[in-house]
Amino acid sequence: METDDGIRLWTARTGDGEPVVFCHGGPGLWDMMADVAASLSGAATVCRWDQRGCGRSQRRGPYSVARTMADLDAVLAHFGWDRVALLGHSWGAQLALRYTLAHPERVTKLVYVSGTGIDDDSTWHAAYQRNLRDALGEHRAGWEALRDRDRTAEEDREYCVLQWSADFADRERALQHAEAMADPWFDVNFECNAALNRERSPGLRDQCETLKVPTLIVDGTADIRPRWAVDSLERALPVVSRVQLMAGHLPWVEDPTGFHAAVSGFLAGM
Repeated sequence: METDDGIRLWTARTGDGEPVVFCHGGPGLWDMMADVAASLSGAATVCRWDQRGCGRSQRRGPYSVARTMADLDAVLAHFGWDRVALLGHSWGAQLALRYTLAHPERVTKLVYVSGTGIDDDSTWHAAYQRNLRDALGEHRAGWEALRDRDRTAEEDREYCVLQWSADFADRERALQHAEAMADPWFDVNFECNAALNRERSPGLRDQCETLKVPTLIVDGTADIRPRWAVDSLERALPVVSRVQLMAGHLPWVEDPTGFHAAVSGFLAGM
């Protein structure tokens, strides 16, 4: 599909039922939730899309939260949907929340997966960095060496696989899971990542306190991003439930049964 400023975005639509639009993590990555889409497609129409400049979408900016929300609007318009459920993961959870706050009349339900809450990054980011280094273990030296030098395209992939391996609770299978995330590989858009990470979102707490859209927060208890960073979001939302699974940052990978039960039940109104 094409946006109003002529950027081509990759989209995929599967299943039958009420529409659910996924917002992938990053920023600068691509949709990696094909398994989630497959598990929900029996009960919902699932739309996946790669954000501008990312994955299979055209690699051109500008990159901003406002522009990405406008692109999400364009995705809905492309499929002719006035109201949808949103499921966002990590950075995509923040994007889905921001869109819901801006357009509550367009969102039926919000699934907020492995986000980092509404507090300033300074309250949790140092703990995340410590947890990341601890989780890397024997791979930390190799990750730091790659981080601190100009990398080839092949080294970019190696660097990301090592970093992503810290996102899994099962350390024996962590590298295997991270390799699966990188297959297929579309190259990280680091320009997009830097631009969107520079943006701040003040005042979200007050907006959340008046949000009437039903919200499900899904956490992995072993996520290296501190889960207490999300507590204030849970307290602020008037219509919220929360499910915590024995998993890391991608709970559908390490607890697919629990994740499917939580999300499908919520979307079905149970």
